[in-house]
Amino acid sequence: MENYSDEQLVVKYLKGEKKALDVLIKRYLQFIYSFCFRFIGNNQEAAEDITQDVFVKVWRNLKKFKKNKKFKTWIFTIAKNTCLDWLKKKRLILFSELNDDDSDNFFMENIPDDKPLPDELLERKDIADILEKAINSLSFKYRLVLWLHYNDHFTFQEIADILGESINTIKTRHWRGVARLKEILTKENETK
Repeated sequence: MENYSDEQLVVKYLKGEKKALDVLIKRYLQFIYSFCFRFIGNNQEAAEDITQDVFVKVWRNLKKFKKNKKFKTWIFTIAKNTCLDWLKKKRLILFSELNDDDSDNFFMENIPDDKPLPDELLERKDIADILEKAINSLSFKYRLVLWLHYNDHFTFQEIADILGESINTIKTRHWRGVARLKEILTKENETK
């Protein structure tokens, strides 16, 4: 069953094969948790609760899933809306606070490490610190688009669908986020 597409698994589940839902959950659990964790501001306990809520909503609404949509886009849209609901209820984190310099970095967790030499480690640490600081200085809306595009490999259309924005808005946020990141890194390099 692992080889079936998401949409095929939905059809199988709706026809009574309960294992199909288990496969979908295993396939998306880590991705949804990671998305929620970043979206709400790196709160592990809340991200776990929200992730659970997302999958309960998926289970309850699977009959409403439209066959002409991509399941991946649909589930991430549910995750985004569930995160927004949590933020509205809790009101503990303002969106402006999500730019906190102490928050974890979207991209640094995914840089491969091929057992570098000690001097390379020191150099990488310096670069990582610079990149982390630069990315964290971006506004949340730019960081989110960059994260979804480069980490989760969503297309701009999929990101637009998930965030409920136009594709042109997403492309603009991507372009501005990358441009701002280049600007910050160039300034950092000039000061050294």
